[in-house]
Amino acid sequence: MSTEFVKARLDASANERLMALAEAGAAAFGHQASLGLDGGVAQLVRLRVAQLNHCPYCLTVHQAAAHRAGIALPKINVLTAWWETQLFTEAEKAALAYAEALTLVAQSTRHRSFQEVHERLAVHFSQDEILELAAVVINMNIWTRLKLVEGAMPVETP
Repeated sequence: MSTEFVKARLDASANERLMALAEAGAAAFGHQASLGLDGGVAQLVRLRVAQLNHCPYCLTVHQAAAHRAGIALPKINVLTAWWETQLFTEAEKAALAYAEALTLVAQSTRHRSFQEVHERLAVHFSQDEILELAAVVINMNIWTRLKLVEGAMPVETP
């Protein structure tokens, strides 16, 4: 058996400008793009954004990509509770907190400001790396929402 995807709602390829936007982001910051940012960190962040946005397509793609990138299975398995483990480096924790804060920015409060998350990240990453990380998160948010609009559902095929 293998897994394929069906578009249960819409076909985004019918809108050339939307697809051009999404494809440009994927080419520049997707899981096959060449980045200055550590590839393992970028892939953990992609998978975490897929989890936060409940995108079955992106979860499937980025769990496999994380595995191919050499990320240990225990890290992939506990990513939804990364802060409760000692499996992640301080830099990875800062990147994951940043990805969550940017994805869920509407949940920022006076007691958990985006600035605080950024300052924690800046201890571990250069300005160029932070900009790439932001672009990875933004790109993933575009793709998760695009795939949700399409209703990209995994189905098993013989």
